[in-house]
Amino acid sequence: MKAVLQRASRASVTVAGEVVAQFDRQGIVALVGVTHDDGAEQVDIIARKIAELRILNGELSASDVDAPVIVVSQFTLYADVKKGRRPSWNGAAPGPVAEPLVEGVVTALREFGLTVGTGVFGAHMDVELVGDGPITILVEA
Repeated sequence: MKAVLQRASRASVTVAGEVVAQFDRQGIVALVGVTHDDGAEQVDIIARKIAELRILNGELSASDVDAPVIVVSQFTLYADVKKGRRPSWNGAAPGPVAEPLVEGVVTALREFGLTVGTGVFGAHMDVELVGDGPITILVEA
């Protein structure tokens, strides 16, 4: 499992013209990708990193300041671009495997007490954010 964490001063996710998640104060946008052999252990590691990494102002974590988080499923994190010009998606887990694991990350973050918004799994999404810093961190479990 991989996650790209971006610190943002505001962010939103829109699907079919409807805003499905947003925040207007410092928070984290987490793009989460799942591969074939991921499971509960990777969910726990990724959720803990999202909640506890000290990447917000004052070296605080989302858990420290109840910062909002938006989680967006992102199978393209497992793109293989070694050959040619067309990415291979073979490393990404199929939807029936990935969706419950991404939901597991969301559930775990909520168990940390965080306010979590989400994209819509498998939908075309417009993800907007204002990068703060910018701070972008790749986490792998």
